[in-house]
Amino acid sequence: MPIYPNIYQTLLPGPIVELRGYLAACGLRGRLYAYLNYNGPTGTARDELAEGMLALALERGALIPGQTIVEAVSGPFATALTLAGLTAGHPVTLVMPEDAPAMRQESLLRLGAQIIHTPAQAGPAGARALAKATAAEKGWYYMDWLNNDDNPTYHRRVTGPALVRSIAREGSSIVDSIVIGVGSGGTITGVGETVKAWTNDVRIVAVEPYESQALSSGLTGSHGIPDIGFGLVPGNYNSYVVDNIAAVTTADAVRAAQRVLRTDAIPASPSAGAALHAAAQLIANGKSRSALAVFSARQNIL
Repeated sequence: MPIYPNIYQTLLPGPIVELRGYLAACGLRGRLYAYLNYNGPTGTARDELAEGMLALALERGALIPGQTIVEAVSGPFATALTLAGLTAGHPVTLVMPEDAPAMRQESLLRLGAQIIHTPAQAGPAGARALAKATAAEKGWYYMDWLNNDDNPTYHRRVTGPALVRSIAREGSSIVDSIVIGVGSGGTITGVGETVKAWTNDVRIVAVEPYESQALSSGLTGSHGIPDIGFGLVPGNYNSYVVDNIAAVTTADAVRAAQRVLRTDAIPASPSAGAALHAAAQLIANGKSRSALAVFSARQNIL
């Protein structure tokens, strides 16, 4: 058994699991796989992304050792960035609207993050503007993860090649579709560009909430699928590598996540359930014979 220098070195490549139970429960014929990309401390793919983006910033000299990191974020990436930053010796300051969930703020403060509030009515855009201004004023590093090319670059270097190595068989692929939920846009861009550089025989399918279709119709609204569907088209999103966009309802995403736990013992989050439902629908509609869904977060079943 190898000894790793830190937990982040253990996260990739994640395992690919065939979902035979789920496929049978749905009465489908074909092959259905899940790439389990959620093995870090937060139970999401944000852990490896935060650590990877910091490493890339250090590599190109944009971030210097010990420099304070500032980011406008309050969700799972806030926790992942706080842990990755502090373990690497970087103080972390998070900018978020004052009405961000109180329990989440308390948790981040306990982990060691500093928090700066913006008015609730200013929304996420106000938080991003203040983070950028604060970084310029204080000489801090503003990560800007939704628009920073380090995000898809990480997936071009790590996630994409890991997937290609796993699905490649004698110059072809064991899957004809890869289905990915879109949050920051980095995963689908980095994986999509890598896969398209290797073969044109694999379709890349983007998943967004049915209730908030920023990628397709531009109409956005509230939904219940955390980690995807931010209500905007992120700067990291490369639409040219996306062959199709699937919209999945919150109810279908939750139902798929609950079912795969019972059929295959995989603790999928609603965002993973959304990718799974979309992949299964491709098979059901005859548009895929072998699909792979990227699971970017797990649920806590206890």
